[in-house]
Amino acid sequence: MKKLSILLSLAATPALAASGPFFTFRNTDFVVTVAFLVFIGILIYFKVPRLIGGLLDKRAEGIRADLEEARRLREEAQELYASYERRQREVSKQADEIVENAKREAVAQADKAKADLEQSIQRRLKGAEDQIASAESDAVRAVRDKAVQTAIAAASQILREQGTSSDLSAGIDRSIDEVAQRLH
Repeated sequence: MKKLSILLSLAATPALAASGPFFTFRNTDFVVTVAFLVFIGILIYFKVPRLIGGLLDKRAEGIRADLEEARRLREEAQELYASYERRQREVSKQADEIVENAKREAVAQADKAKADLEQSIQRRLKGAEDQIASAESDAVRAVRDKAVQTAIAAASQILREQGTSSDLSAGIDRSIDEVAQRLH
């Protein structure tokens, strides 16, 4: 029934447009309609709609596979992007930590250098003070020695001018004892 209604609807349209009898081969509308129906019949006989449907199904499957592959690749790309973002954050954190460590080490090295410099200055000052004290004690000793020599020379001269040899001997002995006591 369905086929008949389709056939009649196809046949009705050209029949209304033609002039004269429709079912003659002189009517071009009839010839075109018959040729079209023969063509559709050949297509159906050789199962062309099924072949075209199969090809379209294959193409649809290929498109589905391509879409699935694209979806999978997109997910992989998103995962890769997320991992790169994580790595970038980790590297950024590590870089910040390295900078902070470098700053701390620089401050520590500067403090250590300052402390070493202060120690060096203190050692040099102490060394200079020791040298000054040593030079001072050497100078005091030299002045004492010179004073003792001068005192002995002066006492010797005074004793020579004042008295006899026995008096001189006793005076010299006393002076030596006195000088010895003062020096020690």
